[in-house]
Parts: sequence; structure tokens; C-alpha cells
Amino acid sequence: MSARKILCLGLSEEATLVEDHLQRSGWVVVRCQDLPAARRLLALRRFDVALLVAGTGPRLDAADVAAMEACVHASSPTEWVALCGPGELESPAFRALILGSFFDYQVLPPEWRDLNRMLEHAEQRALLRNATIPPLSNGDTLGMVGQAEVMVKLRRQIRKVAETSAPVLICGESGSGKELAAQAIHVCSPRKGSPLVEVNCGAIAPSLIQSELFGYVRGAFTGATADRRGLIEAADGGTIFLDEVGDLPLELQANLLRFLQEKSIQRVGAVRSTAVDVRVIAASHIDLADAVAVGRFREDLFYRLNVLPIEVPPLRQRMEDVPLLAAHFLKICTAGQPHRVEGFSRQAVEAMAAHTWPGNVRELFNRVQRAVVMTEQRWIGAHDLGLQPADGTAGIDLDQARTAAERDVICRALMRVGSNITLAARELGVSRMTLYRLMDKHGIGNDPAVLAQRP
Repeated sequence: MSARKILCLGLSEEATLVEDHLQRSGWVVVRCQDLPAARRLLALRRFDVALLVAGTGPRLDAADVAAMEACVHASSPTEWVALCGPGELESPAFRALILGSFFDYQVLPPEWRDLNRMLEHAEQRALLRNATIPPLSNGDTLGMVGQAEVMVKLRRQIRKVAETSAPVLICGESGSGKELAAQAIHVCSPRKGSPLVEVNCGAIAPSLIQSELFGYVRGAFTGATADRRGLIEAADGGTIFLDEVGDLPLELQANLLRFLQEKSIQRVGAVRSTAVDVRVIAASHIDLADAVAVGRFREDLFYRLNVLPIEVPPLRQRMEDVPLLAAHFLKICTAGQPHRVEGFSRQAVEAMAAHTWPGNVRELFNRVQRAVVMTEQRWIGAHDLGLQPADGTAGIDLDQARTAAERDVICRALMRVGSNITLAARELGVSRMTLYRLMDKHGIGNDPAVLAQRP
């Protein structure tokens, strides 16, 4: 991976101290001391992040702010962060510049940990805006985009279960990527050179499921003019993926159980069984244990399938992957086509971060695909994605904007971890007592239902 480069525009004496810290933190720092030099550098090289350090030096007057704004707008692929003295914020023009054109800001003296986190977030958003997020190799991602901890854990589980031939049961909400997980298991397994046959059990008419899965012999029923292999037999030596297995009728569940027990199938109308060597991966968006409890799914079949359980997390549990996925889908939707879409606007990024994604990854792909077709702008907006814009900051001062942002970040963190205070505090980088104090300050409870209703 290439080194992370940052442009540091130092307009005050604190710039040297900041530059030293950035270098110790792993950034390759390119420093300049005035706006003309910054514009020349930005014209020659690409920087994902730029840092303005404006502190104890001369105050930026209206002309300086206008020149700074022109510099920021001319470097649209770059995300800007500001380190500024309290006096700078007294200027309405400078406050408007920060609110309208900068990713974030911090008041001097620097809080190094917060600054590091701020710059990393700015870098990720710059990569999203440019749709050039460096993908991991297929060997690392197994075809599933995402760097969240839950996705790293999922890929680790997939590699483990792929080594065996025991049945796998994949659980997860609709649209979360269960099919991709099944494909990854097959590709990582010793059976990867043999067929992977995918069956959507909910998409086949009940009257046809038996013959589709197990095949039939000539004369078995009207229209059966020749022998035909079923989908299970077609997967001989490889893997069959039974998606939405919970939709199978009870009588077919008995036949599937017999196949799992005896490693053989019997075609419709046949008098003899046929041995097959097939690994079964099943998936369901419903809880099969609950289906067993109400008599909709056979208990013995459930235990046969649930040898190696895997759960694919919903998108709301890995919100940090939304920028990666959005950029990935944008590349897919624009590949090989003339287009003028360059990325996502600031409002679109904020709207995606605020959305709860009930349709998971499938919903995100559909929204990006629709936006690419329908937008008339170079940068996809929130309305192009069919999302409500996140609460804006127009008409409020910088302190109010920062308070609103702090409240919003706390609410989202609590929602992502199911209102677990310890996990939320760890994610936010504060102590539990500090988080309690902040929750009390903003009037935030830890009831998930209440959090989900917050604006």
C-alpha cells in the first residue's frame, strides 16, 4: 500500500509541531507556507487530505478567506481539515468557510488523538468522493467488500469451514450478502474446481421443487419424455447452495434429510437411488430455530444443516463499510460506460451515514445504480440516492453545529452496538463515565427504539 500523503498549509508557528506529529503518525507530509504554494502543489500532485494550520500568526482577513475558499474549491478531490486558534472563529467569513468547505476542524492547542481520528476519517471520505478506494485483493476479501471487524471475523470463519465438507447454515437478513458468503466458501474449498449450483428455494413453484432438485426419469409424469438430472445431481463433486431453505415444503424437507443422511438421491419415478458427492450450504433470512418451534421446519433437518453456522452481519452493524461499498458499486455501475459522474457529494455521504439500511447491501447497490442513471450532476447527491439529506447546519453558529454533530455521533455509536455503553465508549475513544456524562448533557437515553427515532 502506498504511503499516505498530506498537504500541510502552515500559516502559523504551530505548523512545525504539527508536522512532526504527522510524520510520527505515519503520514508523508508536504508542507507549504502560503496559499500560492499550496495551489501550485495541488495542481501538480494529488492529496487526499490537506491540513490548514492557522493559529497565532496574522489573522486571516476577508481577502485571505476568499483566497482560501478558492484554493479549497480548486482542489475538489481533497478533503480539508483545519487547526485554528479561537480568534479565527470570531470571523463570520472564516466560520462560513469551515462550515461550507472543510471536513472538520479543531481548536488549538491540538488534541493529538482526536486529530489522528479526524484525519483518518477525512482520508476515507476523500477516497469515497474520488471512487478510488484501494480494494483489497480478492484473496483477502473473498469477493466481499468491507474492512469492518465483523467482516474480518466472517472471512476468518469462511476460511475455516471451507476446509471441511460438513453442511453450513448461513443466517442473515435479506440483502446482507449470504449468497456471496456461500460462493466464498466454495471458492476456498477443495471442491472449487467442481460445480457450485445455486438454488433459490423460494423462487421455484412447490409443484416443481421435487423434480427440480432430484430430477426425474422418462415417463414419471406427463411431459417427462426423457431422463433428467436434478440440481443436486448436477452439483456432484461440488457444492449446492440452497438459498431460503426455510421456504421448502415439509414433504420436500423429508427428502432433503434423506439425501443428507444417505448421500444419495432418488429421481422422481425411479426405483433405485443414485449416489452423489455434494456439499450442502443452506441459507435463510428467517430464524430456523423459530420455524422449528412453530412446526414450519423439521427439527431433524435443522440439526443436519446447522453443523457449521455462520451469520452475515447486516449493514447497520458495519456502517464504516458504507463508503467502501458505495465507491465499489459506483465503479461497477460506471464500468465500460461513458459517464460524467465523479463521485458522491458531501450531502450524499452524510445521508448515507445517517440511513439505517433496512435492505442492507442490496439496497445500497440499488440506490447507487439508480443514482448513476438518474443524476444530472457530476457529484451524486442525497436526492439522487433517494435519501433524506442529513440535518444541515445552515442558520446555526459553529458551537451549535459542533454540539449537534457530537450528539449525532454518540447516538449512531450507541445504535451500532445495541446500546452497549462499554462498546460505545470504546468505539468513541472515551471512558464509560465520560460517555455517561455526554449522554446526560445531550439528553440521550440508551433505549435502541428511542435512538432509532432520533432525527
